Order: sequence, then structure tokens, then C-alpha cells
Amino acid sequence: MCGILGVVAKTPVNQLLYDGLQVLQHRGQDAAGICTIEGRTFHMHKNPGLVRDVFRTRNMRNLLGNCGIAHVRYPTAGSAMDPAEAQPFYVNSPFGIVLAHNGNLTNTAELKRDLFTQDLRHLNTNSDSELLLNVLAHELAAQARGAELDVEGIFAAVAAVHRRCRGAYAVIAMIAGYGLLAFRDPNGVRPLVYGSHMTDDGPEFLVASESVALDTLGFSLVRDVAAGEALFIDFEGNFYTRQCSEVPARFPCLFEFVYFARPDSVIDGLSVYQSRLAMGQQLADKIRDIGGFEDIDVVIPIPDSSRPSAMELAKRLGVDYREGFVKNRYIGRTFIMPGQASRKKSVRQKLNAIPSEFEGKNVLLVDDSIVRGTTSREIVQMARDSGARKVYFASASPPVRYPNVYGIDMPSASELIANGRDDVQIAAEIGADRLVYQDLDALFRLLVDTNPQIDGFEASCFTGCYLTGDITPDYLQDLHAAREDGALAAANQLDLNLATSQ
Repeated sequence: MCGILGVVAKTPVNQLLYDGLQVLQHRGQDAAGICTIEGRTFHMHKNPGLVRDVFRTRNMRNLLGNCGIAHVRYPTAGSAMDPAEAQPFYVNSPFGIVLAHNGNLTNTAELKRDLFTQDLRHLNTNSDSELLLNVLAHELAAQARGAELDVEGIFAAVAAVHRRCRGAYAVIAMIAGYGLLAFRDPNGVRPLVYGSHMTDDGPEFLVASESVALDTLGFSLVRDVAAGEALFIDFEGNFYTRQCSEVPARFPCLFEFVYFARPDSVIDGLSVYQSRLAMGQQLADKIRDIGGFEDIDVVIPIPDSSRPSAMELAKRLGVDYREGFVKNRYIGRTFIMPGQASRKKSVRQKLNAIPSEFEGKNVLLVDDSIVRGTTSREIVQMARDSGARKVYFASASPPVRYPNVYGIDMPSASELIANGRDDVQIAAEIGADRLVYQDLDALFRLLVDTNPQIDGFEASCFTGCYLTGDITPDYLQDLHAAREDGALAAANQLDLNLATSQ
């Protein structure tokens, strides 16, 4: 999961892009990058680290131009961060193109083979974003009339990308001499929205992963980029759009609503905040129906993503809602920490219990999800250490049982606590007296009823069903093996860093 931005404006965009990345920092903490264009010259700065650490005044001064794109990178757990894989990526032929990508391609082996043997293009990294850039560059070159490219050719190139690439992707790119291009995969898995702002000199446009970036930067939300759709905005501010997929369908990622997106965002017509409130209502109804939770004294959320669900759950059950944990906001989100050891250590650094809210009480802890169980196990123990008599646990999402291959850090089933276990076994694993999960079917109905234009949701981590139809056991095994290799590389890098610092 990553965060992407693209701006076509009438004035310099370096500060705008920086501010936008700060707003999207929750989507990636591993690396950050900005690329602007002045005339036909690209200016780029990118590095590993948080936005505030990557960019200094001297870097910002060099990011000249009224158009640019930006990216925050989400780390693959267990992988060593290669600075070369920070985005945006650049290729000089044809025209000069830079690209930022959120998502994951699932047919990378096939694409690499075709790029090397047929397209005669070279890759410098293992990033599928660089792979996607080269596929786009090849298709743009095929559409160029001599040395010229028109809007029809750009949209035809995107249509060719859709035919060749499988997986989930939201893309923003700049083409030197032409303008800014944005498009979304034919299933609309990864989010992408755009907005506009009118100035005395004409309209400005912003494309972003989430609507919250538009809100905070002073742009009015126009709408989501549709599944399979492409937008092109030339450097003069002329706006074009085209459906580039033969069979588009809207299947946004369910985990965006459960965990990843900020609550003040709207994705595919659904308010993330309202969706989380509804999850709490639905969970309360299930708790009441199955019984056995009548002795709950207090409902306590695991901050921050679960707060809306926990508040609504407590209200519907008629039970007190309390804040029992204080969050250290300077610790990153543990779900996207690279490596189990880092995640486990960060839980206690990230959260501290307020003993008076637990002592002698039967507490219901509410979290947005349970993935590996590391955070849940530590938090349950913290509640017991603070004097809780009973500790119940509720997940606002269904059990995560299967790998996710579309850009979320769940590639290995062996790491998922719900894989191969029932609710009683999972409760025992995390140390809870009892555990209750959201029902997937109920959650589907709840969200689809809110926006009937949605065809469904990408929910493979809950169902094991993959939209692209190309995910085999062998594919998942290869992914797991690559993950193990990445974990070993990360451990070796950590040992090297420690040895260097001593």
C-alpha cells in the first residue's frame, strides 16, 4: 500500500506536494519522493524515511515547476529497503516519463519476459512499479506518430497497459512535453480520486489516493477515478478523460475501509468514517444475538482506527465507552512495520494502558482487525496487567485467513493467526476470554447498500478468492519464498547497521 499525488497548477507545486504527502503519510512510512517538471526538465528527490526527514529546504528549492507527482512507500514486511526502489521512477524513452504507483502486479514474471525479449527494455530494480512504467513507456512509443503523441494515443496506450497488466494499480505519471496522466486498474481495487481548484489564471487539478488530500490542500473533490478510467491533463490545464478498459467493474479493496484509509476520506462514494460506524453497529447486533457478553462493563477501543466502530458498538449495546489506552503518535503503525520483532517491540512503545479503566472490570476491547495477532496478544496482556477481570476481544473486520497479493502486506498465510484456526483457538492464542469477529456477508450487504453502484469488494484476505483469476498455489508458494528471502536480507541489514553503529 502506498500514497500517490499528482498536481497540475499555475504556480510552483513543491510545497503543495510536500503537504499532500504529509497528509498521506499513513499510507507509507518507508520512503518518500517528489518529482516536478520545469519546461522539459524533471527535478526529483527521493529517499528512505518519513516525509519530514526526506525533504530539507535545499531539496525543496530544487523542485521547480508548476506540475509534479509524489509518493510515499509502504514497506513490504521483512524486506530490506533498497533506496533505488523509492518512487517516483523515471525512464528517458520515449519523451521522458516519471511514474508513481500504488498497488501490486500479479503477472510480473510474464511481463519481465516480454519486456526483455519483445519490447527490448531494461529494468534496474525488482519493483513492479518500474515494470509498469516500462510497459507504459513501450505502449506510448507504439502510439507516437513520428515524434508526436496525441491524447487519443495516450488513452490507447493505457488500454494496452490494461490488456497486458494484471493485478491492482493506481498510477500517476508525467510525460515530458505533454502533461499528467492518471489511471486506475479495471477492477478499481486501489483508490484514486481527483479534484479541482479555480484560480484567476484558470483551473488547477489534483489527483490523489484519498479525498482527504484534496480537502486539506484546498481542492474540491470532483469524483473517484472510475475503474479502468484514465485522466489526462496537459500542462496548460486542459482536461480529458476516457474509459480504457473493455470490461471495467468496481471492486474496491475492503481493507481500505477497515484499516488503511483515513476516516475523513471518501472512497468510491463511501465515507470511511460512516462505514466504520456501521461496522460497529453490525458487530453489536452480532454480540447481542450470540449472547454470553451480558457482563461487559466497558468498551475500550484500540486507537486509532477502531474508535468509530467501538463508539457505535458501545452505544448500541448500552455499555460505557472509555479510552483505556494512550497512544504515542510518534511510533509508526505496527501493521506496516517491517518484521515481526519490530512490530512486537513497538506495541508497548506505541500504547500505554490507563489502569483505572481496567481494574476490576470486564472489558471488551475493539480493534479494526486481527492480522498476525502480535498487537492483539500484547494488548490483551496489558489489559490483564492493569487489573481487568475478564478481557473480551472484538474485531470490526472478518477473520483474515488468506494472503493478499494486491498491495497489502499479507503475503504469507503462515503469519496470519486466523489461518487454520477457529474463533476459540484464536482467542486462546491472543489470551482473550472470548473473541467475536464481524460477519463478512453482513459487512458486504451493509456497504453495498450504501452505494449500489459498487459491484462488490476485493476481499481476498477474508475469502481466498482472487479477482484477477491468476493466483495459484504455486504463485503463493513462490511469493512466500521471496518473502522469506526478504526477511533474511532485512535481518542481515539490521545486523550490519548495529555493527556499524557500535
